[in-house]
Amino acid sequence: MKRLVKGIPPPVIALGCASFFTDMSSEMIYPLLPVFLSTVLGAGALSLGIIEGVAETTASILKLLSGMWTDRVSRRKPFVLAGYGLAGIVRPLIGLAGSWVFVLAMRFLDRVGKGIRTSPRDALIADAVDPALRGKAYGFHRSMDHAGAVAGPLIAALLLTVFALNLRTVFLLAAIPAAFVILVLCFGIHERAPVRKEAPSESAGSRSGLRELGRDFHLLLAALLLFTLGNSSDAFILLLLSGAGVAPKWVALLWAMHHVVKMICTYTGGLLSDRFGRRPMILSGWAVYGVIYLAFALVHSTAAVIVVFLLYGMYYGLVEPSEKAWVADMAPKHLRGTAMGWYNATIGLGALPASLLFGLVWDFFGVSAAFALGALLAGLASLLLLRLKPAK
Repeated sequence: MKRLVKGIPPPVIALGCASFFTDMSSEMIYPLLPVFLSTVLGAGALSLGIIEGVAETTASILKLLSGMWTDRVSRRKPFVLAGYGLAGIVRPLIGLAGSWVFVLAMRFLDRVGKGIRTSPRDALIADAVDPALRGKAYGFHRSMDHAGAVAGPLIAALLLTVFALNLRTVFLLAAIPAAFVILVLCFGIHERAPVRKEAPSESAGSRSGLRELGRDFHLLLAALLLFTLGNSSDAFILLLLSGAGVAPKWVALLWAMHHVVKMICTYTGGLLSDRFGRRPMILSGWAVYGVIYLAFALVHSTAAVIVVFLLYGMYYGLVEPSEKAWVADMAPKHLRGTAMGWYNATIGLGALPASLLFGLVWDFFGVSAAFALGALLAGLASLLLLRLKPAK
């Protein structure tokens, strides 16, 4: 364990623990949400697309604003604490839903919390760690995030099978790990001084900050947006598993196994990005994504869908830490929150059209056409990414 965290400062370890408990709470709900919507509330794929699209777009807008604001006030912790706290309170209330509209409202508030915390948290990691170890730091944080996503579905499966609880009760019990997050953040992160000692520049938290970040940063955002338009919510993949004949309790288990793959690959991918560079890792991840989505479009048996789903976790490991480390590499210290805000917002702002488009194509042209479209857009985004200068 010491080797895994070598060079990673205590605030990043604390943030990793907070993400572990947050995802434990979230993933007691998220993999079961499509089944809950379809079997309990009677909602379809388009309703799922609306819920996920609106939720993620809300988060993306707030990620941008919180990133700008954290640079202006030179503080990170208050945003992180408020964001995690709000999400932890409202997320379990999905168990009280009487219609998909109530689910939409709770997911909206949950993503408000995510929007408030994400960019300041990512900037805090960049502030705290040596630049040569940024890939490892982001990889560690994401691996802890995915570790919580392993524990959450396993706990949900245990509650559904051994204790024979219903979905609503499982959702309400997700409040327990959410409470631990606040304790970790309060006692694990000590922000004793402002992030910057100098007065805020005019560019911090403004549109001029985006201009100052430069052409390559703009091209990176464009490539990410194009890719995101083909990267719909993973809830559709969970719906595909359910449609392939996988029972709800096994969907939760498979979601946990999927996150085991992501946990291992994300930490490894972060290390590799420090060694081989950010762009090669992202291009490799997008290539894996395209192949996986083509496989989802072509395979139909239950066993084949399960295998492809588990392999899908490799894409996250290659891409997630590399993207954040590259953004941190490009941004000057006084614009780290702003850069992370634009990065997170770009991905999130593509979520609404991506999920709506995927849901419409699924409903009107079939599941194979929807996944094939995602693979095509991943290929086009890779061509755009090649126009950037190679990064570390």
